[in-house]
Order: sequence, then C-alpha cells, then structure tokens
Amino acid sequence: MFRTALRNVLSHKARLLMTVLAVMLGVAFVSGTLVFTNTISDALQKSSAKGFDHVDVAIRSEYQPDEGDTVAEQPKLTPELLKKVERAPGAESAFGVVSGFTALAGKDGKLIGGGFQSQGGNFWGTDDPRYPLQDGGRAPRGADEIAIDSETAKRAGYKVGDTVRLSVDGPVLTPTISGIFTTDDGNVAAGGSLTLFDTATAQKLFHMEGEFDTINVTAAPGTSQAQLQQAVDKVLPKDAAHTTTGQQLADDQATQIAAEMSGLKNGLLVFAGIALFVGTFIIANTFTMLVAQRTKELALLRAVGASRRQVTRTVLIEAFVVGAVAAVTGLAAGVGIGAGMRALIGSLGETVPAGPLVVSPGTVATALLVGVLITMLAAWLPGRRAAKIPPVAAMSSVHAKATTKSLVVRNTIGALFAGTGVATVLYATTMEGSDGQAPMGFGAVLLIIGVFVLTPLLSRPLIAAAAPLMRVFGISGKLARQNSVRNPRRTAATASALMIGLTLITGMTVMAGSLQKSIGKMAADAIKADYVVSMANGNFLSPDVAKKLAAAEGVTAVSPLRNAESRIGGETEYLTGVNGAAIAKLTDFPLDSGRFKVGGGEVVVDAETAERRGWKAGSEFTAGFEGGQKQKLTVAGVYENNELIRGILLDNRTLDARLPAEVDPADMMVMVKTSAGASDAAKDRLEKALGENPAIKVQSGQDLSDDIAKMFTLMLNMLYGLLAMAVIVAVLGVINTLAMSVFERSQEIGMLRAIGLDRRGIKRMVRLESLVISLFGGVLGIGLGVFFGWAAGELVASRMPTYELVLPWARMAVFLLLAATVGILAALWPARRAAKLNMLAAIKSE
Repeated sequence: MFRTALRNVLSHKARLLMTVLAVMLGVAFVSGTLVFTNTISDALQKSSAKGFDHVDVAIRSEYQPDEGDTVAEQPKLTPELLKKVERAPGAESAFGVVSGFTALAGKDGKLIGGGFQSQGGNFWGTDDPRYPLQDGGRAPRGADEIAIDSETAKRAGYKVGDTVRLSVDGPVLTPTISGIFTTDDGNVAAGGSLTLFDTATAQKLFHMEGEFDTINVTAAPGTSQAQLQQAVDKVLPKDAAHTTTGQQLADDQATQIAAEMSGLKNGLLVFAGIALFVGTFIIANTFTMLVAQRTKELALLRAVGASRRQVTRTVLIEAFVVGAVAAVTGLAAGVGIGAGMRALIGSLGETVPAGPLVVSPGTVATALLVGVLITMLAAWLPGRRAAKIPPVAAMSSVHAKATTKSLVVRNTIGALFAGTGVATVLYATTMEGSDGQAPMGFGAVLLIIGVFVLTPLLSRPLIAAAAPLMRVFGISGKLARQNSVRNPRRTAATASALMIGLTLITGMTVMAGSLQKSIGKMAADAIKADYVVSMANGNFLSPDVAKKLAAAEGVTAVSPLRNAESRIGGETEYLTGVNGAAIAKLTDFPLDSGRFKVGGGEVVVDAETAERRGWKAGSEFTAGFEGGQKQKLTVAGVYENNELIRGILLDNRTLDARLPAEVDPADMMVMVKTSAGASDAAKDRLEKALGENPAIKVQSGQDLSDDIAKMFTLMLNMLYGLLAMAVIVAVLGVINTLAMSVFERSQEIGMLRAIGLDRRGIKRMVRLESLVISLFGGVLGIGLGVFFGWAAGELVASRMPTYELVLPWARMAVFLLLAATVGILAALWPARRAAKLNMLAAIKSE
C-alpha cells in the first residue's frame, strides 16, 4: 500500500503542486516568524547581558505598598548609603546611577532614535568603566557638557567640541560634547541614543537631587556575586532597599525581552495560522477530487482484498509525502523570510544588534510537524469517505454523489452552528466592554463554521442571482453558471478559502474606520482648546513648558494636566490636576449633574468614578497624599465619561499644596487657547516660545485627527499585508480547483469543442466559472465582516459614548473588485489549458 501511495503521488505531482505551494506558504510564514523573532530576541539578550558586565550587585529602592488613607513615601538611595555599601566586605567599588528620558536632536533638528529609545544618565567620576571614552575626549563637567555614545555620534555626524540641542522634559538645552564613548547598552544597539551628564547635573535634570535610581557594586577579586550580595544586605537598613546580582539582572532582562518578543511572535503566528487554515480547504478539496477521479482504482483495491483502513491509510500516506515535501521547502523559505525581515528592519532605519541567524531545533520541529499534520488532517476526511464507497457501486460510476441524507445532516448541523453563533454574538453585544469579548469570539467561530458547512446550500441561490449577468456572455456564461453549482461542496470549499480572508479584512476595516471617526469626534466635542502640547514619546513635561506657553503672544488660556496618586477610602485613586480658572474655556464636558467648577476644595468627577464610589453632586471625601498630607474635597459636578480626560479633576494649586516640597509636579500635557484660534502663525509662535524643541509636539485638533487617521491607516496596512498571505493561498485554491476540474471534465470539454464551441468560448467559460465562485466567496466574506465589525463596535460603544458605526462602502467595493480580480487571474492558466485540449483525445479520455 505504501508503494501504491507513493506511485499515486508521483503520477499526480502536477495536480498536487498547488497543495504543496499552499502548505509551503503557511509553513514558511510560521518558520519565518520563529526565525525572525528568535534571531532578534537572541541578539537583544546578548547585547543586554553585556551591559551588566560591570555590575555584580545592584541596589534598588524597596517599593512600599500604600496603606490606610495616605500614599507611602518610598525610601531613597542617598550618597551616605552609597559610602556605607562601598565599605562592605568584598566590595571593590560602588557607583550611583541616575537615568531618564533624554531627547537628542541631530544636525537636521530632528530627534535621533525616534525618542522612545533615547536615554540619558550619569557618567561616574572621570573614568567610568561602563563607558570607555575614545581618544580626544574627557568626562563631562558641569551643566554645559555631555558625552554621547559612538553609534549616535556616527549616525548624526557629531564630534568632540560640537554643540548639540537636547531636551529632558521640555526646555531646550545646548551643551557641548566633551567626549564620545563606546557602550554595549541594549537601547543603543537597538537604534537609540545614550547621553551622559556629570552626576550632579543628571540628578538635577531627572529630579533626583541628592539620590540615585540604583547603586551598582563591583566585587573584589575572589568574591562571588552571591557572597557580595550577602555582605551588602547586612549593611543596608531594613526594608530600605533590595539587592539583585548582576547575573540575575541579566536573566531578568533576557526574560523581559523574550516576553516582549513573544507578543510580536504570537501576533504573526495568528496570521500564519489563518493562512494555514485557509490552506486546509485547498488540501481537502484536492484530495477529494483526486479520490473522486480514482474511485474505480480504489474500488479495485477493495475488490482484491484491501480493507477500508488500508484505503484510508493510502490516502494519508500520500498526504504525508505531500506535507513532508511542503514542510521542508517551507522551512527553507522561512529561513530566507526570517533573514529578509531582519534586513528589512535595517533598511527602514531601525537598528538591530548584530548576531547570527537563529534556526533552533524547535523551529525545525514546528515547521515539519505543522506541515505534515495540517496536510494529513485535511486529507483524512476525503480518505475516510473514499474507504466507505462499496466496491461494486464504485466500479459502476466514476463519481459517487452525496446522498440526500448526508446533505440533510450537513445542512442541519450547519444551521445549528450558524444559529448558535449568531445568537451568541448578539448576546455578547448586550454586555459591556471586555466582559463580552470571550462570548463574542466564541460566537464568531461558531458562525464561521456554520456558514462554511452551509456554503454548499447557499451557493445555489447566490450563484443563481448572477444568471442575468451570465446571459450576456451567451452559452459560455450559461455553462459557467451550471458548472459552478454542479458540485456545490467543491464550490463551497473553494469560495470559503477566500471568504475567511475577506471576513477578517472587512471586519478590521469597519472597526478601524468607526474608531477613527469616533475618537476624532470625541476630541472635537470634548476639547475646545486650540492646541494640545505634549512630549513626543508620551513622557511628562516640565512645569516650565506651561509657564512659557502662558507668556507666549496671543495665548488667552492655558491648563497643564497633572497626574498624582492619592488614597481615598483605603484605595488608590489617581487625580488629574488642571488650571481651575481656565479648564472650562478649554474643555466641553456634558454634565450629568451639578456644575462644572474646579477650585479650592471643589472637584468634578466622571460618571464612572462617581458610580463606583457612590458619589453625587455635593458628596464629600478626603484624599490622602504622599508625605501624609490630606485634603477634604467636595464633588461640585459629575460629567459624562470621556476617554481623553477622565477621573477626578481638581485645581493644580490645591494639588501642589498637598505634595511634598521635594516632589516636582509633572504635566502629562498642556492645553492652550489663543485669541486668533488655530492657525499656522499661532502654531509657529508656540513652537518658538518653546525653543523649537524637537521632543515636544504642538498639535491642533486637526493635527490630532490626522495623527489618529495615520495610526489607523498604518495599522490597517500592516494587517492587510499580513492577511495577504491568506488571500494568496486562497488564489492558489481557486487555481487548483479549476485546473483539476478541467482535467476531470476533459471529455465534456472535448464534446463542447466537437459541437462547435471554439477555444475562446472555452476560455471564457472557465474564467466566468472562476469569477462567479470568487464573487460568491467575496460576498459571503464581506457580509460576515460587516456583521462582525458591527458586533465588535457595540462592545466599544458601551465604553465610548461617541462611537458611531461607519461602513466603508468604497473599500468594500474595492474588496469585491479584488475578489473578482482574484477569480479572473486564477483562471488564466486553467482556461488556457482547457482551450488547448485536443478534442479527439479528450473525447476518448475517461
């Protein structure tokens, strides 16, 4: 039986080619994802580990949980503590570390490294072992000098003695480069920048005067990290700090990098899974047709003594060979894809640490297992169906038609799945937010399965609707329509592959368009300010930014938004500080009750917080702050929930008076209103008032909307690119089905040629058949996508009052056109092959 199966594979290799390609693409996507993420993760981990070469023990402040009605004051790492640690037995040296965001601009005035990986820190003393200085440079001294890493200097074209522009939290600084150093810092290796100040300057800039983020200790020769850790623990005050070995830090960093990469890996694998899922339709279709064409052969095997199990095993052996070939070629292609993705990241300006391409045994095993298992599982049902055909019945007919009973059972099962799926999705829409996600996902899966099972039943009425259009093409159109419904199961399997891809694409497009409009509407309705000022990377702004904006020409109202932790009723609650005198001019929140007044002890609260706390207009409560201070507050009004600004709003003067003197206020953003409204001239004045800082964004309402649109467009384009693999696999399915259908109907095509249908008519017939099947899949996919997009939007609407469903009619028309294009392109080769058949040879074929 093994030799028989192998012979069948070799004799049908042309027909199995599309199946191999479909599986190969899915496996290549899976293995490429694993190779790429493993390679990047390995390179980042090794690069990060080098950064801990000079750390044997690290000391960090011990987090103190909040208790009662006050915010706990966290212990500090002071220079006195550093000196004590330095004298610990087995310690060779100790140095304090201060770090924070530092945006360094290039010579073109733009941010280097995009901002998110732009870091700053302190250079310890005059000869920091972590950062060896290159010849010609020295350690920074005072507030007007810095040192930068060699990679950044190379990218930006800086050298020792150059003056640069940078920002830590708002105001622009223009220090001179005193030195350039080399480093193994992971952020630098990943394309970021590292700027170093002397310790006193770093402490001031990062609001850490007289303290450190971390104290790093190096061990004397002959002292292990564990021994040093024990010695350091003995000299530390109880509950003031905790220690970690350098090896543990490296391991923790490696775990964190792996966790971050796992999100990307899982996301890409989801799309690879979609491509493989679509591929199963092609595999099942191919083996169903191959088995149907070999019905007599399989019946003969049964007649000479082969059991049902042996017949099924023969088909599975064929699937194993096909899957193994596809898996091996897919793995090779995946390695190439992984290398290509790493190169692509480099070409896009993102820096990736150097390192070898990682093809782990797990990747190889996964690729082979996925390819073989998917193929064998998809081929199992056709093999089982073939084994059930009685030998006598099989010998009397080339094709065994599905019985009425089997169709009734199939349609009943499909209706139950689809009905349950629709009911579950509709039930989920009545729930709120995340509570409805799980049932909606479950319902969506049930509905897709139900529609797939019902597709043969749906194909007849939907394809019949195309009859008037088909009549335009004469006899070719009539034959194409009849051929497309001749075998509803085959048509269903072919159309379903395209349906899956278009369902996801349409659903995501509906959601993205609706969210984009809703968030834009929210911004327009809730914010009356002409401009919103914030840091480019989302960090906090210095209070000096609000002061400079308030002094700018034409500015009539300014309100910084500050964030502060408090304790209310034994629970942590974050407060939002605003300019109480100006906030009403800058926002427009609809009130549920009370009045919109912020000042002194009066606050306004969003409806969600008020409901959770049991508050209403006139309610009083006490908020506790860091340092033990408390403030009695009164709810002046309750406003409707808003995603942009929410929570408890109180006056900044009240907030600042209750914070410890050493805690500097940090603004999340600053809202600004000008006398002349939003204009290019007003924006220029604000940017100049801030020193044309590259790290600060000055955005109007239109700029915010454009940013939101850009974000959603980028997200959609990425999703379209990832889902393109599923569409390509679906195209292969259409080609495969048509090609094998042409082979199966060779005799019929020969007869059509003999009675007068020319080659052009044959080509047109095959193309129209493909077009009808593709449009059928497209209509189903778009319909399901709109339904899922609406349903998901109902969940969002429960948390976002401004949510509004937007149906992208133009894009849906493009998707339908895409389905039609897929049908036409997929039919080119099968149609050409059908037209080239020799009519006499075709008539004599079986």
